[in-house]
Amino acid sequence: MDESPGWTAIDRALGTLYGDLAPRHFATVLPFRLGGPDPLDGVSAYPRDDHWHYVSYGMSELYEKESENLDESGWGFEFTFRLARPDGEDEPPVWPVNLMQNLARYVYSSGNWFAPGHHMDANGPIAADRADCTLSALLFAEDPELGTVGTPHGRVQFLQIVGLTPDEYEVTLKWDSAALTGLLASRLPLLVSDITRPSLLTDPEIAAAVRAGIEADGSTSGALFVPEIGWTREGDGIRLRIGALQAAGVAETLPGRLAHGRELLLQSDDAMVLLVPADGGGLTVREHQGGVEIGVPVAALDGLVGALRPEAGVRAVPGLPGLVLEVVRTVIRDRDGEPTGQTVG
Repeated sequence: MDESPGWTAIDRALGTLYGDLAPRHFATVLPFRLGGPDPLDGVSAYPRDDHWHYVSYGMSELYEKESENLDESGWGFEFTFRLARPDGEDEPPVWPVNLMQNLARYVYSSGNWFAPGHHMDANGPIAADRADCTLSALLFAEDPELGTVGTPHGRVQFLQIVGLTPDEYEVTLKWDSAALTGLLASRLPLLVSDITRPSLLTDPEIAAAVRAGIEADGSTSGALFVPEIGWTREGDGIRLRIGALQAAGVAETLPGRLAHGRELLLQSDDAMVLLVPADGGGLTVREHQGGVEIGVPVAALDGLVGALRPEAGVRAVPGLPGLVLEVVRTVIRDRDGEPTGQTVG
């Protein structure tokens, strides 16, 4: 009897692609289920001519069916990552394994999962020990070779982590992550992450396509996770509090939402702020359980975007009497959640 049918299913999918090629496997010393700190039981790295292909074991149900969801195994996915491989490099770098473990730890601790089109700011180089790393954000896409497979415990999608430069990450906020994935794939075969590459927006053709897409489509990012968000009613108006680190991202996203008649949800673990285009000429505020809806006239949108600069302080919003914006200093934390000593604002 197979005691790890989920693991076997992953091996079978990889065997279809790699045959008898042996990977370098990074095994977890003390499994998560036995009290260890690392959620993934292991990560395999397969050598390719121009890159390393990392695949995780542990986001799906490797041993027994424990969840009530019969359609998906565990979280429904396993991470993959393709890292550019220099000539002569015989051993895969370890840092992508740590990156995968940190992402897995976030999913298990928060209950928030990833899917194609999701994106996140890493708040620093994704390869923390490489001063020449130009990639500081992540995009998630279905692995172009492994796709999605069936297992005895349900469906598993191989979800590839793709590194982004800061300005490419801004495109995910201003426009559409799926469209950006398509543009990246046209220049980066198999979405391989080269941690020293320049931004693809330096390519005039890519930059023109992005500008045209933003103008025509606006932003498809209908919700942003903003750890520091809150509000206080002040008479008929409201004071909106937001972290300096997230303020810039909200400013990037707002025009592509409200100016196109769409709302934008700002959500933390315990609060929700829904920004909507207002029908009338002034600010509207409606509280509901656990959140607040703020109506912003499109004519006043530029004033709000300008006020959302990443500088700590309390300021009125031009063109929106009744709305006071409080931007608070943000403490930067590393991938393990520890303060780095740096702040924004």
